[in-house]
Amino acid sequence: MASLPRIVVFYSLLSLFGIAKLTAAEPQVIQLWTGQAPGEKGPLAAEEGDQAPKDEAKGRVQRRMNVSVPTLTVYPADPANANGTSVIIAPGGGYNILAWDLEGTEVAEWLNGVGVTAFVLKYRVPKRPDDPTSLLPFRDAQRTVRIVRSRASEWKLDPEKIGMLGFSAGGHLAAKTACGFETKAFDGDDLSATSARPNFAVLVYPAYLNDKKDPTKLAPELPVSDKTPPMIMIHAGDDRIDAQGSIAMYQALKANKVQAELHVYGAGGHGYGLRKTANPVHSWPDRVAAWMVTQKLIKEAK
Repeated sequence: MASLPRIVVFYSLLSLFGIAKLTAAEPQVIQLWTGQAPGEKGPLAAEEGDQAPKDEAKGRVQRRMNVSVPTLTVYPADPANANGTSVIIAPGGGYNILAWDLEGTEVAEWLNGVGVTAFVLKYRVPKRPDDPTSLLPFRDAQRTVRIVRSRASEWKLDPEKIGMLGFSAGGHLAAKTACGFETKAFDGDDLSATSARPNFAVLVYPAYLNDKKDPTKLAPELPVSDKTPPMIMIHAGDDRIDAQGSIAMYQALKANKVQAELHVYGAGGHGYGLRKTANPVHSWPDRVAAWMVTQKLIKEAK
């Protein structure tokens, strides 16, 4: 088996022994839209956040609920090992809530450890009754890619190395953003002249990728072409969300000669994030980091 980037191994050891995180600065929170987000038709219940301390041993997950003001939390990489690559993280939660720490902030800290600036996207949830296709989160995601690209110089980022990483429903949102970047989710975006195309995507146990009539094919809102960015998919064979969606995405990408990688672990279930499990599926960050090295997004430590 190919050796893993040493910086990945180093960070894994830091995490194992509880040594301080590697982020270089306090995260900055910015609002995606000026004024009311497009498509909002009235106040939801007050936004809620479960702020109780996480307890990984008990599977504790901090949640964000009733989001009507989408934001982006910026986790800058340490300048000493920053490589210019950035990743927008879309937590999962069935388009009902956001698994904020499990599939958001914890992942941002891991990405910082491999020199990547991370952005945790707080997109709008829950799914509105009049928005069955989750257009509002898609608008938020497209806006986020444009914001990061338009401010790349400010954040010392490479505008051609902007990725999106999503879990479960967030994986679907990442896939939809990567496949539908030519679709105008909102005509009034003042950044519409800036490309909304991610340069790569990481889908971790993504949901809703299948066509409902034929599960072996992709859902119609996920058009794949030779312009679709490279992707890596992570899934477990015993996931309650069948791995067939990830397989269909891989096959569609390969058919269009787009670089793709797929890992289907024998067991692992769903919703593990970065946390240790009894199955090898928790090694997925090593697979993703190795893939990022091959894509020249991060460098293997010498």
